[in-house]
Amino acid sequence: MLDHGHNHYFFFVSLAIALMSGFTGLSLTQGASMMSVVRKKLVVSMSALALGSGIWSMHFVAMLGMTLPVPFHYNALITVASALVAILITGAALLLVHFGERTAHRIRLAGLCVGCGIIAMHYIGMAGIQDVKPVYSTVGVATAIFASLVLCVASFSISYGQRGSRNILFGTIVFGTTVVAVHFIAMAGTHFVEINGGVATGLWLSNEVLAFGVTITSFLISGAFLLMGVTFATSQEDFQAESHPVNKNYNQVEPTVREDALAVRVPYERNGQTHFVQSDEVAAVQAEGRYTVLYHQSGKLFCPWSLSVIESRLTAPCFLKVHRSYVINIDHVTGFERKKDNGFCSFEEQPYLSDVPVSRSYLKRVRLSLGI
Repeated sequence: MLDHGHNHYFFFVSLAIALMSGFTGLSLTQGASMMSVVRKKLVVSMSALALGSGIWSMHFVAMLGMTLPVPFHYNALITVASALVAILITGAALLLVHFGERTAHRIRLAGLCVGCGIIAMHYIGMAGIQDVKPVYSTVGVATAIFASLVLCVASFSISYGQRGSRNILFGTIVFGTTVVAVHFIAMAGTHFVEINGGVATGLWLSNEVLAFGVTITSFLISGAFLLMGVTFATSQEDFQAESHPVNKNYNQVEPTVREDALAVRVPYERNGQTHFVQSDEVAAVQAEGRYTVLYHQSGKLFCPWSLSVIESRLTAPCFLKVHRSYVINIDHVTGFERKKDNGFCSFEEQPYLSDVPVSRSYLKRVRLSLGI
């Protein structure tokens, strides 16, 4: 058995890469549920590339920090294959949560897929090591698999249970921690033996060549992270001003009001075009990151306004904020149920809207508005 160790500096670098790739991949798809199919496919593909390449880069950055008393290198084909496997399996997980109805079962299944992708990437990448042979303990492999599956399910449950900015940030922390933890848990259960007289086959990569490739990949991940971070931090007002150059005061325009119903024209986007719907036809509004979803008789409509903008525009007495993620139209409520300190408003005439939660702090106001 060969003694091996790890450079602590590489540990922190690998953690930073995992966190940056996780944030980039998870925030890229924010609002994707209301995009056109073509655009959604593109965004999901970019997200899979960010997450999968981040898993791969984190692994090999950590491997560059591994020290062995003998020289070793990597099989190029197996090394590339490990990256492709991570990207493809992560892509399959994202397809589960972005195409079709997003249920708790599908979210957990997507988390399991990503967990399998991390494990597959790790052990395929380890199989590419030449001149030394990794030997795995049963306990180490089992622990790594368990940690990967459980933590990835937790990450996706947080990130996709509710697509808010806070959820994405917490999900990113869990995802990045998962990738790093799984790697070092697996390495703790791995030992190496030297292969005497072994002949390397195929194209091989030295640590120096691998370091060059990982540096390029890490640079791209860091650049994507900075771009997504700027967009993530940009206020909704600035975002809309940039998205509508013809009218730079887009968010400051006074709402168009109908004299008879005091209805506001609310924009929504579909197939690359902006349309409008009257606010009195909207049953509820749900936050979707920096955007919102309008619940209308015709379906779920993607609105470029944030929830704060919705609150400031829809000032008619019938619109109430009932939850940190919901504003409802009291005129469309068909039922109310109180459960301890919280409640639920039902909308039986809205086929696309299930019960809306009412937080404790808004409960009294909602009851007064409903006359109960």
